[in-house]
Amino acid sequence: TVADEWVEDVVPVREKTFSTKPMTTEEAIMQMNLLSHSFFAYVSSDTKAVNVVYRRNDGGYGLLVPER
Repeated sequence: TVADEWVEDVVPVREKTFSTKPMTTEEAIMQMNLLSHSFFAYVSSDTKAVNVVYRRNDGGYGLLVPER
């Protein structure tokens, strides 16, 4: 399993902090595109949870939403 293959020496190369205001998924996609990033973490204005939008290989967009 993936857990069995975990390497304990894995450390982040860089840490970045950011501030965010609650926004819609559409606003988050716009911000991601303005920044030319392949993903964007944001606080959903609907659920107040942290969500992530990302650009898919097929050119579309994906959305990661935490379980409640």
